[in-house]
Amino acid sequence: MRLSHLIAGAVAALAVSAPALAQETVAIVGGRVLTGTSVIENGTVVIRDGRIASVGTGGAPAGARVIDAAGKVVAPGFVAVDSGLGGSEVSSVRGTNELRNASNSLSAAFDVSYGLDPWSFTLPVARLGGVTRAVVVPQHPGSSGGHYHEDETAGVGDGGLHEPGLFAGQAAIIHLGPNLQAGGQDILVKPRVAMVAPFGEAGAGVAGGARGAEFVLFKETLAEVRLYARNRSAYERAGLRDLMLSRADLEALIPVAEGSMPLIVTVSRASDILQVLRLAREEGVKVILDGAEEGWLVADQIAAAGVPVLLNPTDNLPNDFEMRAARMENAAALNAAGVVIAIKGNEGSTHRAREARYNAGNAVSHGLPYDAAIAALTVNPARIFGMAGQFGQIAPGAAGDVVVWSGDPLEPLSQPSAVFVGGVEQPLESRPLLLRDRYRQQTPMPPAYRN
Repeated sequence: MRLSHLIAGAVAALAVSAPALAQETVAIVGGRVLTGTSVIENGTVVIRDGRIASVGTGGAPAGARVIDAAGKVVAPGFVAVDSGLGGSEVSSVRGTNELRNASNSLSAAFDVSYGLDPWSFTLPVARLGGVTRAVVVPQHPGSSGGHYHEDETAGVGDGGLHEPGLFAGQAAIIHLGPNLQAGGQDILVKPRVAMVAPFGEAGAGVAGGARGAEFVLFKETLAEVRLYARNRSAYERAGLRDLMLSRADLEALIPVAEGSMPLIVTVSRASDILQVLRLAREEGVKVILDGAEEGWLVADQIAAAGVPVLLNPTDNLPNDFEMRAARMENAAALNAAGVVIAIKGNEGSTHRAREARYNAGNAVSHGLPYDAAIAALTVNPARIFGMAGQFGQIAPGAAGDVVVWSGDPLEPLSQPSAVFVGGVEQPLESRPLLLRDRYRQQTPMPPAYRN
C-alpha cells in the first residue's frame, strides 16, 4: 500500500462526522462529575446547542440522548497550554512546523493563527487524552521541549540579530473538534491572546549574551512602541526618528505596552523571576510566567504580584544552572502560596499534550491537592487567558467540552469513553490507532508486503 493511500485513508477516517450533532440534547447521567471547581456525585450533565445547559443531580430531560456514566468520571475537557497543537506536525521537518519564525524584520507581529491545520494528526491523539482546547504558542530559543533549532528562530545567527529577537510572536486559542466532513474546518477560537518572549539565559542570548542587556533592550523597545503609538501620523509622513522594529511589530506590541495583552515570559531561575516581576511593575506589563522551575523559592512574591504560572511539575532535574533548585514539589508550593497555575504536557505539548494529566497526577503525589490539579488542567488555563466561564468547566453557559472517563482522569490507565467538543461528540480514533489496527493484521497483508 502506498504511503499516500494510507495517509488519505487516515484523513478520511478522522473526518467522519461525529455521531452527535451540536444542536442535539445530550444528558450524561449517573457519573461522578468534576466541574472544575467542585464535585457532584451521581450527577447529570445536560449539553444543548453546543453548550452546557445544566449540571446537577436531576434526571435527564425529555427527548435527550442519554449516556450512562454510572461508575465513571465526567470532567471538563482539558486545556493544553504552551502548546504546538495544530501548528506542528513533525517539529524537525521545517515544512510542517508553523511555530517557528526566522524573519529578521517580523517578530512580535508573527501570528500563529494563520498557520493552524485542522487536519493535523496531532489533534485526535490529544483528544484521546481528554484535551479539547489548546493555547498554541510560537517557538523560540527558550521554548519548552520539542525539537526546535535556534538558527531557525528570529534573533539568532551570525552577528546576533537583536531587534526582532526579543519576541517570538503571538499565541492563539484553538478547539480540537473540527467537523471536517460537515465543512467545519476552523479550529481557531481566538487569535492574538498573548505575546511570547524568552527571558533568562535564552533571552540573554538573543539580546547579546547578558541578562542586563535584554532587560534594557526590552524597556527601550516598549519606549519606542509608546512613542510610535503617540505619533502614528508623524511616522506615516516619515517625521519620526528611525525605530528598531518594523511597523507591524510596533503595532503588535501596543497592547503589551498598554497592559491589555499578557506577555508569556519563559523563565526558570528564581532571580530571573524576581527581575521579570520588577520589570512588569516598572513598565505596567501584564506577564504570565512559563516554566518557573525555581518558582517555589519565590512563590510568595509571585502570588503577591498576581502573576500566573504555566509549568511542568515533572521538571525536577538541574539540567542547567537556571534549574539548580528544580523539584517535584514546585506546583504544590506555588499553589499553596496562592499562585494560579496551569499544568503543561511534555515536549512542547504537541505530540505529548495528552500527558498533561499524567504530570498533574505526579504533582498530586508530591503535595498538590487533587482539586487544584484538576483546576490546573481546566478552569485555570481559561482564567489565565481571559476565557473564564467560556470553557474549561462544567457550568451552565460554558462550551460543551466534556469527557467521560472510565476512572480517575489523572490515572494513566483511565481512558475516555466519550469526548464532546463544543457539544459535538468526537470519534475515539487517531492515526496511531488506525495504523495499529492496519498493521497488526497477519493476513491478508497488502500486496507490497507479500512480495
